[in-house]
Amino acid sequence: MSLPTVLEKILARKVEEVAARSVQVSLAELEAQARQTDAPRGFARALIDCAKRKEAAVIAEIKKASPSKGVLREDFVPADLARSYAAGGATCLSVLTDVDFFQGADAYLQQARGACNLPVIRKDFMIDPYQVVEARALGADCILLIVSALTDGRMAELAAVAKDHGMDVLVEVHDREELERALNTLDTPLIGINNRNLHTFEVSLETTLDLLPSVPRDRLVVTESGILNRADVELMEISEVYAFLVGEAFMRAENPGTELQRLFFPGR
Repeated sequence: MSLPTVLEKILARKVEEVAARSVQVSLAELEAQARQTDAPRGFARALIDCAKRKEAAVIAEIKKASPSKGVLREDFVPADLARSYAAGGATCLSVLTDVDFFQGADAYLQQARGACNLPVIRKDFMIDPYQVVEARALGADCILLIVSALTDGRMAELAAVAKDHGMDVLVEVHDREELERALNTLDTPLIGINNRNLHTFEVSLETTLDLLPSVPRDRLVVTESGILNRADVELMEISEVYAFLVGEAFMRAENPGTELQRLFFPGR
């Protein structure tokens, strides 16, 4: 019997988490909270506008820890990080809210979004409509859907709930089969290609480059994970990939916003 992968462990924990949370706050209560939240800020539109100008559209991630690397940043104040990223030229923010594996928190998203005007994606492992409504109640402008974690039916259901609440969807793929599933199931303009294998946590930028020709021109590719230096950025831009999701390189820097500017906008 094979041991469960990191992703399988996370998804099993999410089932427990959703069950526990839905007892504390009903879906009806969450819906009411979500409807009273500030209007979504246009996550996809912000990225697409940048990419059309062939400028780097950076989703800067606020992430305290990861299962593979442990704690990435001890000095972790989400509001300060959000302001730093905004000053450094970020287009959007990504905030980890998973508690058990990434040491995230719902409050981190609220604090980060409240500190700046950037659109924010809730970075978590979505398996249930409850979490989508919860994301909007927290103020999220976009959600992440990981193809390898979902059936086509559930993926479509979660995307429909997000759309109903005015949120965008970033659908994340790791290989050609997942890309085909995403393209056949969802009409979201954002296709995230994760260079990190979620089963082994190994990283290769070739993942984005290999899948790129199979993505229709009307979709925006967001390359995720493994962008660590200027050469990585230039490799992607030469291939006409202009949208990036970056966390670790920033989280380890003394000043994340300054590092963002150095990596993506060295001429500014």
